[in-house]
Amino acid sequence: MVTVEPGPWSLAPALAMDEITFRSDTVLSDVHLYTPNQRRLMVRLNGMGQPVFLSQFKLLWDRDSQTDSGAEGGDHTEGTPPAGTICSRVGASFQAGASTTTPEGLAAQLDEDGDLDVVRRPWAASASEPPGPPRDKVHPTILTQEEDDVLGDEALESSPYNVIKIEHTMATPLEDVGKQVWRGALLLADYILFQRDLFQGRTVLELGAGTGLASIIAATVAQTVYCTDVGADLLAMCQRNIALNSHLLASGGGVIKVKELDWLRDDLCTDPEVPFSWSEEDISHLYGHTTILLAAEVFYDDDLTDAVFKTLSRLAHKLKNACTAILSVEKRLNFTLRHLDVTCEAYDHFRGWLRRREGLAGGRLRFAVEPVDASFPQLLVYERIQQLELWKIFVEPVTDPIMSVDKASQPFS
Repeated sequence: MVTVEPGPWSLAPALAMDEITFRSDTVLSDVHLYTPNQRRLMVRLNGMGQPVFLSQFKLLWDRDSQTDSGAEGGDHTEGTPPAGTICSRVGASFQAGASTTTPEGLAAQLDEDGDLDVVRRPWAASASEPPGPPRDKVHPTILTQEEDDVLGDEALESSPYNVIKIEHTMATPLEDVGKQVWRGALLLADYILFQRDLFQGRTVLELGAGTGLASIIAATVAQTVYCTDVGADLLAMCQRNIALNSHLLASGGGVIKVKELDWLRDDLCTDPEVPFSWSEEDISHLYGHTTILLAAEVFYDDDLTDAVFKTLSRLAHKLKNACTAILSVEKRLNFTLRHLDVTCEAYDHFRGWLRRREGLAGGRLRFAVEPVDASFPQLLVYERIQQLELWKIFVEPVTDPIMSVDKASQPFS
C-alpha cells in the first residue's frame, strides 16, 4: 500500500495517468500501482467527485470442469499456474542464474577491489525463465475505451466466464480505501473458487465488501450472498459491479443482496427511507440461514479491527447455525518513529484478536482458529505475495456444560 496522488483529472473518456506525485493523505492499492503504464479507462465520476475506472480481472478456470475443485489432490484446470509460480522477471532470472553458478564463475564476477560485480540481466523474456504469466499480466488489465468496446465484448462472447469486470477508484483518502481493489480480496476470491463445494448452496455474509469482488465470486456457487459495507456511494458501486458481472451469476442462480452494515452499530438499519437498509424478511433470513462470514483487507486500523471482531461475535450469537468466518489479511511492514524500526502493528493487533478467540467459550458458543494453507492453485490473475494470509474461525454451540460454566466468565469482546 502506497500513499500517492495521481495527476490532474479531466472528464475525457480515456485518461492518461502516467504522471504520479506523492502525497501523505492519499492511498493507492498495490494492485493499481503496478499496473503497466498505459492509458486507463475512466468511466465516470462517483457521487464524491472521484474518478471511477473499469478493470478486467482474468479468471483462469474452466467453469464446466469445476465439479470437485475443493477435493484435495484434484486435477488443476489447464492453464492454471500453481501458487508461488507467479513472480517478477527479475526474481526468476536471479534464481535461474543461481542454479548454474560455479565457484569459478563467481570469481569472475568480482571487480578489481574484490567486490562482487553484479551483472543485471535485461527485462526481455528468455527461454530459461519458468513458465507463467509475465509481471505485466499479473496485475489487472485496464483498457482504453476503444479496446473495451471491441475486445471486451468479443472475449465475453467467446468465453463468457473468463473475466470479472470491476469498477473502482484509484488513490483515495484513507476513509475511502474500500473503493479500490486489494490483493486480500483477490486471495479470498481465489479461495472461494478453489473451495467451491464449501460454498455450494450456502448463505454467505461479507463484511466490508468494498467493490464487491469477493461477494460476486461467492455468488457463482452460493445461494444467497449479503454484500455489506457502509456509505451509499460505495454500496452503489457494489450494485453496479454486480450488474456488470451478471454473466457470471446467471447460470449459478446465486442472489446478491447489497446492504448497509455498520460495525460501530449494534443493530441493522431497518429505516426504509435509508438506501440499502434491511427488511424484516432479510434479517430473519440472514440470522436463520447464514453459515459463512467473509472479510478481506479490513484489518489495517486497530479501531476498525476491534469493531470487526466485535461485529463477528455479535453476529455469531444471533445466527441460528454454526458458522465459519474466513478472514483475508495482508501483513504490511511499516517503519515507525515510535519503534525506530520496521513493524507490522496492524497485523499484530489482528493476531492478538485471533489468540483471544482461540478455544474461547462464551456462554453457548465455542471458537476455534486455524490458518489456511495458501498454496492452493491460483484461478485469478494477481500477484500472490507471501504476506497474504487466510484465517478461519469456527464457531459452534457448546455441548459440554462444564466447559460452558468454566469459560463463560472469560472476556468476550
